Amino acid sequence: MKKNLLLFFAIAVIASCTQTKEATYQQKEDTKFTTYWQQHIDYTMDIDVDTEKYQYQGSQKAVYTNNSPDQLDKVYYHLYFNAFQPGSQMDVRSLNIKDPDRRVRDRISKLNADEIGYIKVNSLKQNGTAVTYETVGTILEVTLNTPIKSGETVTLDMDFDAQVPVQIRRTGRNNKEGVALSMSQWYPKMAEYDFEGWHTPPYIAREFHGIWGNFDVKISIDKDYVVGGTGYLQNPQEIGHGYEDKTKQLNVPSTEKLTWHFKAPNVHDFMWAADPNYNHDVLKMANGIDLHFLYKKDLEAKYLRNWKELQPKTAELMSYFSKHVGQYPYKQYSVIQGGDGGMEYAMSTLITGKRSFGSLFGVTSHEMAHTWFQFLLATNESKHPWMDEGFTSYISNKASYEILKRGNKNPNAGPYRGYNYLVKNNIEEPLTTHADRYNTNAAYSTGSYGKGSMFLSQLEYVIGADNVAKGLKKYFTDFSFKHPTPNDVKRSMEKVSGIHLDWYLNEWTQTIHTIDYGVKSVNNKTITLERIGKMPMPIDLEVTYVDGSIENFNIPLRIMRGNKPTTATVITDWGWAMPTYTFNASKAVKSVTIDKSKLMADVNADNNFYEVK
Repeated sequence: MKKNLLLFFAIAVIASCTQTKEATYQQKEDTKFTTYWQQHIDYTMDIDVDTEKYQYQGSQKAVYTNNSPDQLDKVYYHLYFNAFQPGSQMDVRSLNIKDPDRRVRDRISKLNADEIGYIKVNSLKQNGTAVTYETVGTILEVTLNTPIKSGETVTLDMDFDAQVPVQIRRTGRNNKEGVALSMSQWYPKMAEYDFEGWHTPPYIAREFHGIWGNFDVKISIDKDYVVGGTGYLQNPQEIGHGYEDKTKQLNVPSTEKLTWHFKAPNVHDFMWAADPNYNHDVLKMANGIDLHFLYKKDLEAKYLRNWKELQPKTAELMSYFSKHVGQYPYKQYSVIQGGDGGMEYAMSTLITGKRSFGSLFGVTSHEMAHTWFQFLLATNESKHPWMDEGFTSYISNKASYEILKRGNKNPNAGPYRGYNYLVKNNIEEPLTTHADRYNTNAAYSTGSYGKGSMFLSQLEYVIGADNVAKGLKKYFTDFSFKHPTPNDVKRSMEKVSGIHLDWYLNEWTQTIHTIDYGVKSVNNKTITLERIGKMPMPIDLEVTYVDGSIENFNIPLRIMRGNKPTTATVITDWGWAMPTYTFNASKAVKSVTIDKSKLMADVNADNNFYEVK
């Protein structure tokens, strides 16, 4: 019996130890799976361009590392040029939306065979062995021979042909200002796979999401063409065109084509533009950053003058964004005439160039600011365009006001007017709406640009302007070169302010609840306020007493669990469920004003002021 007991005890101990080891292992596995990860890709591409037919042949080697905890049986590529064909989803969407983009309208439906865009994949191999693939609109669906295991790296080799579409939206040939090639979304681009899964929306001309990696790109093109865009030119002495070191001998090959060799480290996209009639200016900043400007030589004198005046102001913009968000990490940035308006890319932007100076500076300010918001802070702008366009609008408006010395007015006052238009016309949609799925372009643009920028400007009202400024820097420090989500910017702001903001993120971005507070009554010293709209907010109150003196009050929202730094008198917090709030001032009251700063997006200003008669 004693032996049996000892044997039982030994077995129990062994079983317990085994369970403990298994539990420890599982805990480690669970921890591993909840740690942040992102995929990585390195592209090597050789492109041969036929400038007469606007076609090119390409070879691409993509070295793809699966850093996810998952095994991947398939991969997907974006073939954006396929959207520029009659009957594509972009075409049909433009034909059916209530307010089509004026640049698109019905133009895709009218393209001839030699005007459409396409990317045709001729072969694709995984580690040297051919794989099965199918082109479905703007997506290439690839069935792998061998699944890519977690932590594994594979090489995918592809040959493809492509035709550049007539310039319609963002990319194309011969834009309205005569730029030959605006080459964005031009190559088979691996779709992103993240903690939410694959991101393979069809291209409807809206936003993007890409994998961080390195690009090594060679572009062979007619020798008269000047090329600029993403990356550092590796062979300037073979190219000339203003890139070469003037102290060294230029060694241009005696061929009909030149091969431009670019490398771009740690980016998630690659754009280039080319034209035989580009001016190329370089402004060298004291901090070692070179600013490149490529624009048409045959512009009218007034436009050429604007491009020259733009250059030192662009340096000021670079310094402003680096100071107020985070240091620009590359040694080069290019502003290039092309495209159909203004669009940001890695280390560069395409903008139309026939503009007044104010317009040219404004579009450059906005597109350069995108370097921080969506490029370095690489949100999924298809799902969260308000973090991309909105934050960019917020900081670029501030930069423009400071650099152009426009005074102390609120640089982000304009978006409030646009937001009120949405509300009054009942066309607002939640900011969680996918960029392609808004019912109208007006709701998308006013929401993403305007209400998105108000997320930060109104946050100045909630947690204080200094905390928002600190929060942006922390956001950059913690999430640059990553794929942050809405919760990440919220947490950055919470950490610097100590204020809880889950309610704010929910109400402002996930609902269309409106803010409406009013002064309900004043009875001698007693003031009663009311919440009429569904969205709660803290309240800044200015009280003018009968004797002419003024006192400012701050009423925190209870769910904030704190209040912003303020010189106002902080009084008892207001529970969001309570429709009214009453307190006693120290003296007889003459008038009461809610939010003199106008940073709170109250949809009815008429009831924000009360005067005792």
